[in-house]
Amino acid sequence: MKKLLTFLLAAVCCLSCGERSRTNNFRIKRGTNLSHWLSQNDERGEARRNHIQEDDFRRLAKLGFDFVRIPIDEVQFWDEQGNRLPEAWELLTQALDWARKYELRAIVDLHIIRSHYFNAVLEGNAEANTLFNSEKAQQDLIDMWYQLSEVLRSYSTDYVAYEFMNEPVAEEHEQWNELIAKVHRALREAEPQRTLVIGSNMWQGYETFKYLRVPEGDPNIVLSFHYYNPMILTHRGAWWTPIGKYAGAIAYPGVMVSEADYEAAPEEIRSQVEPYTREEWNRDRIKAQMKDAIDCAAKYGLPLFCGEWGVYEPVDRELAYAWTRDMISVFKEFDIAWATWCYDGDFGFWDQAAHDYKDKPLVDLLLE
Repeated sequence: MKKLLTFLLAAVCCLSCGERSRTNNFRIKRGTNLSHWLSQNDERGEARRNHIQEDDFRRLAKLGFDFVRIPIDEVQFWDEQGNRLPEAWELLTQALDWARKYELRAIVDLHIIRSHYFNAVLEGNAEANTLFNSEKAQQDLIDMWYQLSEVLRSYSTDYVAYEFMNEPVAEEHEQWNELIAKVHRALREAEPQRTLVIGSNMWQGYETFKYLRVPEGDPNIVLSFHYYNPMILTHRGAWWTPIGKYAGAIAYPGVMVSEADYEAAPEEIRSQVEPYTREEWNRDRIKAQMKDAIDCAAKYGLPLFCGEWGVYEPVDRELAYAWTRDMISVFKEFDIAWATWCYDGDFGFWDQAAHDYKDKPLVDLLLE
């Protein structure tokens, strides 16, 4: 009897280990962010319910996208006492049902939480980010994912993945690594096989991948970075960033700003504009900047994913298309999955109000 129990225990352990190590079929190539809906949006009630509809999923699948990234915010899913706000949960599960109906995979991205906002530092409000110095805030993050897991675990691991935090901004890279380990351990107890999307510190920057510590032996991880360089092009006219104040001429590819246009720029942004007067920007530079992320993915044998990239609406379209072609070319060369920022927002290609394309040539370029 003792031998039988020992054998059964060993068999259960082997099955458990096999279950944890089996690679699921969450495979992605080209997608887009359903931004400013369940995240960074004050709409509620009918306006929020109508913002994204089944037709949007049908359209994206017909165009040739194979997945969506769905950013969600704590304030839309929980009140300040931690109680669930039912409508947002219903909208999320409805969206995942529609995604599955049209054979689109989905990444649920916890975009902003009360203890961490990626732009707090840029807005001079760094003290609002308590996540990396508070055990309670970290446990709250884990508890949010326990609750999300309770609701979402019925969705196939081949079709739904979790990105447990967007664009971490930790003062020390090791703070983020320690939080990764903590959240990874908790989620693996709840869902051993769910694909987890893990980004690098400092706004998911490519340049911090050299410091990233990835949980070993887990094949169901996708590594993620975001890329908006050169910002003087992608964020031209963007009110929330200083470089958006530059209104002079720019060129791409090549040296982007002439000396005359630099001299005419506002004094307070010249230090940011100056590098663009002497540095060439082209496909080779983009490729070189992504190298650390590419090398990190190769080191761990994991897929690589550019979760955000795109061009702000006011940017000259020919410049936008030239940059987009180079980006797509690098993605193809290194088999990097990508999701544009975004579908229908101010970096988007679709106009929900007009129910028509804002930029069909961009869509054609993305999916050619």
